[in-house]
Amino acid sequence: MTNLQTVILILSVCYALIGALLLLVLVYARLPWPAKAVAVVVTSAFYVGSFIGARGLLGWASIDALPARFKLLQARIVEPHSLDGDPGSIYLWVERLDGDNRPSGVPRAYRLPYSDGLAGKAQHASDQIASGHPQGGRAADFGTGEGGIIDAAREYILPKTIIQTAGGDPSTGEFKAAQQAGDGVSFTPLLPPRMPPKDEQ
Repeated sequence: MTNLQTVILILSVCYALIGALLLLVLVYARLPWPAKAVAVVVTSAFYVGSFIGARGLLGWASIDALPARFKLLQARIVEPHSLDGDPGSIYLWVERLDGDNRPSGVPRAYRLPYSDGLAGKAQHASDQIASGHPQGGRAADFGTGEGGIIDAAREYILPKTIIQTAGGDPSTGEFKAAQQAGDGVSFTPLLPPRMPPKDEQ
């Protein structure tokens, strides 16, 4: 279990205990006041614990969907480590771009599963940023950091009848395309923002 999962589990237990203690006080309202005072103190302690736990979540990379268009600020590649059982990750620090190619000004970190293709693209983009060439990115068909939505998108775009007859194993008729986690992410030089049209005189 990762540290983030541990924090989420602790927060869940804290909130469950808060609810249970409040229910206990409401159901057995005839408890002596010292017992009620202890319940209030314990409940307050769990509120403090949940607040500290929530602060611990800040700064963790998200596995939510990447923005469809973004400015890449930096990338960090963590290669797989077989001895530790770590499958590897690629961390992207990005800013969402609006329709006029202006960055949102609110950077956010995303964690994607490691793949050689995405690692190569991210490393090249990082090198370009270090050379003074800002990089943009597109991830229109990339879903979550677990890579689940891209399969659904491909299935929607390519009906199963076409997929099953498009190639693959001739003995079974199954089509098995090589799908990598970074298939839907691309990096390109960042275009300047579009300026509003000037008033004609």
